[in-house]
Order: sequence, then C-alpha cells, then structure tokens
Amino acid sequence: MPPSITSEVIGAGSEVDYRGRMLGSVRPVGDLLRDWRQRRRLSQLHLALEAEISARHLSFLETGRARPSREMVLRLAEHLQVPLRERNAMLNAAGYAPAFAERPLDDPALASARAAVELVLKGHEPFPALAVDRHWTLVAANRVVAPLLGGIDASLLRPPVNVLRLSLHPLGLAPRIANLAEWRAHLLLRLRQQVDATADPGLAGLLNELRSYPGAAEATGGEPRSVRDYAGIVVPFELRTPAGTLALFGTTTVFGTPVDITLSELAVESFFPADAATAEILRRAAGSATVEGASPD
Repeated sequence: MPPSITSEVIGAGSEVDYRGRMLGSVRPVGDLLRDWRQRRRLSQLHLALEAEISARHLSFLETGRARPSREMVLRLAEHLQVPLRERNAMLNAAGYAPAFAERPLDDPALASARAAVELVLKGHEPFPALAVDRHWTLVAANRVVAPLLGGIDASLLRPPVNVLRLSLHPLGLAPRIANLAEWRAHLLLRLRQQVDATADPGLAGLLNELRSYPGAAEATGGEPRSVRDYAGIVVPFELRTPAGTLALFGTTTVFGTPVDITLSELAVESFFPADAATAEILRRAAGSATVEGASPD
C-alpha cells in the first residue's frame, strides 16, 4: 500500500482511454449534445433558456444543420455538467482542439495539488483515508489503510488496485464486513449514480461486475443491516478485526474548481469513527499492527 501519492495508475489508464477515443470513430457533436441533454433530462427549450440561445438554434446544432463554435460547445457542456474528459471529446467531434489538459500527478504543474492530497491523507491519521481516480483505482492511502487489508487474496492487491472490487469481492474485505448487504447496496447505488452522471463505460462495466458478486447476509453469516443505531443519518461501514468491529462512516473530498482532467477525476475518501469504541481502537492501533488480519473465529 503506497504511503504517498503516485501517478502510475492515473497517468497510464487515462492516456490509453483518451487515445482510444481519438483513434476510434468520432460521433457528430450534435449527437453528443443530444445524448447529454437527454441524460440530464432537459428539454431543448430548458437548455436553450439556460444557455441563452434559441431553441431553434439548439435544434439545428443537435441535427447537424448548424456547426457550433468552440465557445458554444463549452457553454453548452458547462450547462449540461459534462465531465471535463467528455468536454474534450465534444470539442474533438466539433473539429476543435481539446481545452483541458490531462497531466500525470507527478507533473510539476500539479505539485501543489499533490501536496494537498498528501496533507489530507496524512492529517487524517489515525483514521483511514485513501485517494482514488474516476474508476475507483487506488492512487494513494495513508498508513492506517494497509493494516486493515490483512488476509485479502494477493490477486486483489496487485496494481492497479480497484477499491470497490477490493471491498465487495468474496476474496477481499466482503467476508469481514459485518453489514455486507447494506454496505454493498450503498456502494452499488453510488456507483450507479456515477454511471448516470458520467456515461463512463468503464464504470458501467465495473457496476455489472460488482452486481455479480454475492451480497446477501448469508454470504458472511452477518446481519444484512447494521444492528447499531446511527440515528438514520449515515450508512456505516462495519469491519471485523481482531481488535473488534470497526464502525466507520465516510466523506468524499474533491477539488472544487479543477481545469485539469486528472484533478477533476481525483477524490479523497476519508473514514471517521462512528462510535467511541472505534475511535479508541484506531488510536491504540496507530503505528502498530493491532487491527491487521482477518477477524478471529
């Protein structure tokens, strides 16, 4: 488990994806505009009003009867909340150069952002935190994460490590998640929302894979839902360890105004103790292997 951030996963994966798009068939920009508008469940009139253009002009753009300017593509993409990666694809389809760079994380231009991520990860200790890319591939983690992964099949820990696969695979953390059915439902819902928002085929494939894993309570012998009371405000992540069952809830941190694709797709997942017992276990375990390994029988 890397203690600091690395660009190997994001740099390689995104480059292959982007080149594949560039070398493959390019759909007309009008088709892409219509697809994103329909994905956002907006009428032509609604989008036209938001973008301050006529519905007739938008119709002409979608049908190919008019060619959008570079500024128009970016304006419509902004109102449609199209991810930066897909905005570049729209510009390419319209015959324009990409507007958003995609730098590796070790690029000097991203030094401040990289330092910020490392600061967040380290500052969150003694509680676990990790950084992932758009496909939930592990980019970095603080020192608390590695001891929690004891007993996981080695094949799931070979880079690139997918965090969701690691969590729900029968050879991963799944057998130790006390409320597996509940946590699985939460992760699948979140992933489905990401697929709806981004139209990313990689995420769609991951969702189908994760849905094929067993997720019922009988898969672990645990309870389908948490037996603890969290006042109905969070879905807990309850992980069995030799030191006791950890009850955690998560938060997600993203860059607020990124204009680089890599940064726009980077997220820090931080876990906080949901009860005093979990906080005490993690504080005691700081710098030790107390919570390492599978749950005792």
